[in-house]
Amino acid sequence: MRDIIRARPVQSKNPKIAFMFLTPSSLPFEKLWEKFFMGHEDRYTIYVHASRDRPIHTSPIFTGRDIRSEKVIWGTISMVDAEKRLLAHALQDPENQHFVLLSESCVPLHNFDYIHSYLMETNVSFVDCFDDPGPHGAGRYSEHMLPEIVKRDWRKGAQWFTVKRQHAVLILADTLYYGKFKRYCKPGNEWHNCYSDEHYLPTLFNMADPSGIANWSVTHVDWSEGKWHPKAYRAVDTSFELLKNISSIDESVHVTSNAKHVVMRRPCMWNGMKRPCYLFARKFYPEALDNLMNIFSNYTII
Repeated sequence: MRDIIRARPVQSKNPKIAFMFLTPSSLPFEKLWEKFFMGHEDRYTIYVHASRDRPIHTSPIFTGRDIRSEKVIWGTISMVDAEKRLLAHALQDPENQHFVLLSESCVPLHNFDYIHSYLMETNVSFVDCFDDPGPHGAGRYSEHMLPEIVKRDWRKGAQWFTVKRQHAVLILADTLYYGKFKRYCKPGNEWHNCYSDEHYLPTLFNMADPSGIANWSVTHVDWSEGKWHPKAYRAVDTSFELLKNISSIDESVHVTSNAKHVVMRRPCMWNGMKRPCYLFARKFYPEALDNLMNIFSNYTII
């Protein structure tokens, strides 16, 4: 892993972003993404991992972009397996220099040029990572992780990441830590739940390259309702004001799961400058498509 991190990055005359969609079946916002990608055909690639049903594509740019997929069960190591499968396909294109994981409910908050610049012009990966001493953080650690993973290195974070090429290679190269998570981090394991998609990458990067990640995800999710699932936006919720408000947030917020519920706020620093944190947002219902298309047709959110 040290050799991978130290290696000179692969240079590309035409650096592209790999947009990797992890979805149960069809993608309801293909027309919105088509509008987002328009005019930038040589600067992106698309990969679709559909874990339940073969997707029916409504946009030609998504046609033929499906990869071999396997069933994904929420909260299990199969989530990480799907992420690795997407990365393995995307790494085959040497021009892919940054890799973005998205869900079927994700939408862009900015135009393509803004997002391309934001990701390509910084040397970090945007992997969410924080130390949660509570039951939904450190409480999910198992001593079976020893000796490779000690409790003080255990971290938590959102699943939705963007990683530079070297970090994508690192994720695929790891078998040691992945094996520990596959065996000992699962729902209902040892009378407690552990979810690999929330802990594997944050813990891996905290151990392997802590200075190489930003410690926040560029995909916004609203957990303020305090439920098992984040807030979801219906058509009635979807407005220019909503997207503008999300896209202007410039602090990442983490809340511990212990009784104190400590709120940790950190400015989102991009190349030493405070910048808005988020490039994408979720979870949007399919019914919000018309509103989103209208917003992106009449406004440029920067």
